[in-house]
Amino acid sequence: MNAASASPRNPPSLDATLPAPARERVAAIVAELKHKPGALLPILHAVQDALGHISPACVPLLAQELNLSRAEVHGVISFYHYFRSMPAGKHTIYLCRAEACQAMGARALETHAQRKLGIGFHETTADGVFTLEPVYCLGNCACSPSLLVDGDVHGRVDPERFDALLVELQEKRS
Repeated sequence: MNAASASPRNPPSLDATLPAPARERVAAIVAELKHKPGALLPILHAVQDALGHISPACVPLLAQELNLSRAEVHGVISFYHYFRSMPAGKHTIYLCRAEACQAMGARALETHAQRKLGIGFHETTADGVFTLEPVYCLGNCACSPSLLVDGDVHGRVDPERFDALLVELQEKRS
């Protein structure tokens, strides 16, 4: 289909907007995993691991290869908060929102983090450095409130410790 024949009812194929290296990587992932039972979730995880996100341009390719509708693929991506359609920041900060952390001040930490970064959950700072995500238990309940950043769990995080972590992460960037 060419652009001239596209209409709201008959949209152009989005996989054409996926850069060739990404399209090739997605195709390789699908070829490797599509024969597994319930292949869509492992494929989505692998695509996000490989590309850092699941571009909307991947949806038609995944749907075609898995014999699913675009709506089915999009529905799974949008249902699970873990999947992202835009690249994350250089550092993803996961704030624990489980009961133990809430009992020890996680709500105040959430408010502080959102104000300090100028973003809400599932958003990335304008400079592309930080993404803020909620998580429901890091298994660090005895040291609540906790957060995870760049694979490291930090416990007993208060606003001052949060600010110090941001400074450390920004210094690593320099």
